[in-house]
Amino acid sequence: MENTFARFGLPGEPGTDEFWAAAGAPASVPADGGWATLFLWRGSPASVGFESWSEPVPLRRWGGTDCWYAEVAMPARLRVTYQFLTDDAACADPFNPVGAGGERSIAATPDAPAQPHWSAVGAADVLPLPRTRFRWAGERLGGRRTVRVHPVGGGGPVVLLLDGDDWLYLHPAMTAFDSAVACGEMPAVTLVFLPARARDAEFGCGPELWEAVRDELLPLVAESGVPADTDRLVVAGQSLGGLSAMYAALEFPELVSGVACQSGSFWWTPEAAALADPMGGPVGGSIAERLRRRPDLSGLRAAFDVGEHETRMLPHCELVETLAEQAGATVRVSRSASGHDRAGWRHALLRDVAWVLA
Repeated sequence: MENTFARFGLPGEPGTDEFWAAAGAPASVPADGGWATLFLWRGSPASVGFESWSEPVPLRRWGGTDCWYAEVAMPARLRVTYQFLTDDAACADPFNPVGAGGERSIAATPDAPAQPHWSAVGAADVLPLPRTRFRWAGERLGGRRTVRVHPVGGGGPVVLLLDGDDWLYLHPAMTAFDSAVACGEMPAVTLVFLPARARDAEFGCGPELWEAVRDELLPLVAESGVPADTDRLVVAGQSLGGLSAMYAALEFPELVSGVACQSGSFWWTPEAAALADPMGGPVGGSIAERLRRRPDLSGLRAAFDVGEHETRMLPHCELVETLAEQAGATVRVSRSASGHDRAGWRHALLRDVAWVLA
């Protein structure tokens, strides 16, 4: 017990001012081919909850002090979103400067690849927002939503970011794209942040969203005054958004020139949501069924990424990747050091959009 904290580089007795002054982001030491990672919380009983990687881990109290902690076994190469869970709240880690919105933090094992261009954002920080916004009262989709548009490097091909509010308020995509373009790692683009109103309905394999994008949204972007090449559309989506991006590429080839797809929900079929185990259905789901008909995808550039720790997603994604290439698409395949988690997808987002536009 004496070495529990010392081996993580923390001095002094737990609970003392010296100890808390040295506390920082979760620290990791090698253990059993992976890592032992120390999470610290001050004050009251809590557990640490992880984004789709592990069940919550209860924290233990060090004696009668205000120090609560958990030593969590982590695999090699993992970046994960987490938060502390108390009886009445979910909180970001006050010792960790790397956050994802006001209630979440990001931990990475020492061997997780770097994520250049993504600045550390604390829980109290307010992310900058694009200056241009407009209200989209979609006739086809119903309801109203606020769409923001940002020209990067003077603007260029439209990059449509599905789940746009996550990339505005949780992860600073605007400044990350600005940095990547300024460094010459991708051409100038125009980002369109499209918020979802009902993900399950909008991101299934149906035409309504993409008819609305074609007939309503892109004309509004063209009228917004922001420089944008609306004739070149790259769709970037994650999870159900990745499914929808690939559906759009298949069914609206005249609209979509490229996709950047992270952890696409390729298990999806119309019946999957009603199953006790949605991922247990046909491998590749409806997208694989469509790809087996060998559509001509010779004009498509498709970048696929999935978290290497998403063991149940991998067979679905691997089949779609293979079938897309067999249908003629120019395909890039990679794996992120994460589970089903935007913290792992965000580097792939920049890298894959750059590749699609190369």
